[in-house]
Amino acid sequence: MKFSIKIYNLETQCTDCLIVGIFESRRLSFIAEKLDIISNGYIRSIVNYSAIQWKIGQSLLLHNIPNVNSKSILLVGCGKTGETNIKKYKMIINKVIHALKDAGITEAIYCLIEVPVHVKEYNAYWKIRHIIETTHDELYRFQNLKTKKETSSPLLRKIALNLSTRDEVTIGTYAIQHSLAVVAGVKIAKDLGNMPPNICNSIYLNLQAHKLAEIYSDTITIDSIRQKEMQELGMNAYLAVNRSSKNEPIMSVIKYQGNKDTYLRPIILIGKGVTFDSGGISLKPATNMDEMKYDMCGAASVCGIMKTVAELNLPLNIIGIMAGCENMPGSHAYCPGEVINTMSGQTIEILNTDAEGRLILCDTLTYVERFKPDIVIDIATLTGSCVVALGHHYSGLLSNYKPLVKELMIAAEQSGDHIWRLPITDEYQTQLDSNIADMTNIGGRYAGTITAACFLERFTRKYHWAHLDIAGTAWKSKKNKGATGRPVPLLSQFLINRSKLKKT
Repeated sequence: MKFSIKIYNLETQCTDCLIVGIFESRRLSFIAEKLDIISNGYIRSIVNYSAIQWKIGQSLLLHNIPNVNSKSILLVGCGKTGETNIKKYKMIINKVIHALKDAGITEAIYCLIEVPVHVKEYNAYWKIRHIIETTHDELYRFQNLKTKKETSSPLLRKIALNLSTRDEVTIGTYAIQHSLAVVAGVKIAKDLGNMPPNICNSIYLNLQAHKLAEIYSDTITIDSIRQKEMQELGMNAYLAVNRSSKNEPIMSVIKYQGNKDTYLRPIILIGKGVTFDSGGISLKPATNMDEMKYDMCGAASVCGIMKTVAELNLPLNIIGIMAGCENMPGSHAYCPGEVINTMSGQTIEILNTDAEGRLILCDTLTYVERFKPDIVIDIATLTGSCVVALGHHYSGLLSNYKPLVKELMIAAEQSGDHIWRLPITDEYQTQLDSNIADMTNIGGRYAGTITAACFLERFTRKYHWAHLDIAGTAWKSKKNKGATGRPVPLLSQFLINRSKLKKT
């Protein structure tokens, strides 16, 4: 898919399709008005006499428009004037893509930058970002393992964005650069998440890290922490989870140095990478267990984010860690009732082997202390409780540092990759009390997302930390089953903001 930006003379422009907005009041957008004048009132006559109410996403494709060189014009409903927010704007783009695909259109000019979005500071930059990112998301298909590829012929392959001023063209250049880097990262996260567990194990994740290092050899290096070194480090919780798997656990450490200041403390991203989670001895029910291949989506998102970071050459120092392993039942599996000594020296009484992600993360969170991080963010498909609390729309956010929370919330609003903050307090910490060890690995039935974060927080007291529970947002089920690539847009935007890259 190719994107371009330009100030077009629309009456003389020849393309497959011009896309313009119509509002529920039957008010034409500015470009639609211009085209109506050129066509001697043709467009307004269609709008006025059609039964379409022009709600968001309703559309009508016109052909043979008088005095217009383009082959067609797609009129798309933009809802009520003054009520368009980011979500509705992305819905409009989604509907446009479906209409273009259904009509077999290969090239189009978007004249939708002018549609007002009533969010503070939502200018042409953000509209272009969301057009490109939403378009790629809508067109994504995972066909890596199909012997017969699904094709819709012809394919949509070129989209041009019509802008009104030269200043917008400058802004648009940055928007395209940033959004293409983000979608490249999202694609990696989706592809990794969708890979089956017989292919995508810890070794496969490590291979993806090395591919990044080959492409971006000037800024990325890789350390691979394997089982023997984990044993020497005392990462017993991490190793316990993988104990009954035939696949070796590997912690892939991706070091990106975009800033030559060696004293600059790194930002650390940790992704849970359980390439298949059977639940271990505390075996999961068979229904939908196939979806437990998605338990490595945290690690997949880290790989995707590092791709975005390297593409943009951000002036930051970032360490991305894919904590890869597998949770399987068997004669060597760790068991409920065991007490495990962690890398930090704290002990854990195992009550449920299906609460394995926090065991991997707790040792990884201790491991990263050596880097003296500025901040640490872990990303994990950690708890079903998060799905109960927030559904599939918002990822859960828990943190020990308010300024970091504020930064993440801003990035979430900008990217449309939404999060919701949950508390961590001493009242919840008591649910992890154990008579046998320093803590249990589950906190009971209630507030499961919070108690899981409380568990992790005990291993993060030497630095500023945030936890993203993406159990409800990392993949979709049923008919649309597949990885979503979240929270790559959120964390990519967070890092772009930290870099203070020009965007206005």
